[in-house]
Amino acid sequence: MDASLYNARILRLAASIPHLGVLEDAAARAQKVSPVCGSRVTVMLDLDAAGRVVRFAQEVRACALGQAAAAILGEGVIGADATTLREAHAALEAFLKRAEPLPEAVLARFPELPLFEPARPHLARHGSILLGFDAAASAAEAATARQAA
Repeated sequence: MDASLYNARILRLAASIPHLGVLEDAAARAQKVSPVCGSRVTVMLDLDAAGRVVRFAQEVRACALGQAAAAILGEGVIGADATTLREAHAALEAFLKRAEPLPEAVLARFPELPLFEPARPHLARHGSILLGFDAAASAAEAATARQAA
């Protein structure tokens, strides 16, 4: 195990993922799977009239890095809207792939994302780290579209 990748904080987050479970009657659901490692995250959520997440659940079948990312997502997802979640996903991807700095707005909601800096050179791990954020953004976008219809 690579100590720089799997540090104590990552392992603690992986062991304490908020909002684990299922929302049977959720307004939207999205599942994302990493083709590289097979990690899978399914999210279910409800939005309020303003399009902000008010209920959230996730099922996580991923490595410790994917689990830690799901924990960080779970800590900050309530109150976020689809745009915020998609921006967080895009910012995390740019942070991992191109070493771009994380925007202050993303860090304000998800302050522990810099923990994934040691994963930058490990391209095979990026997919698992990004899954939850991609799934949450996709579910929020679907729920927003349904509200607008």
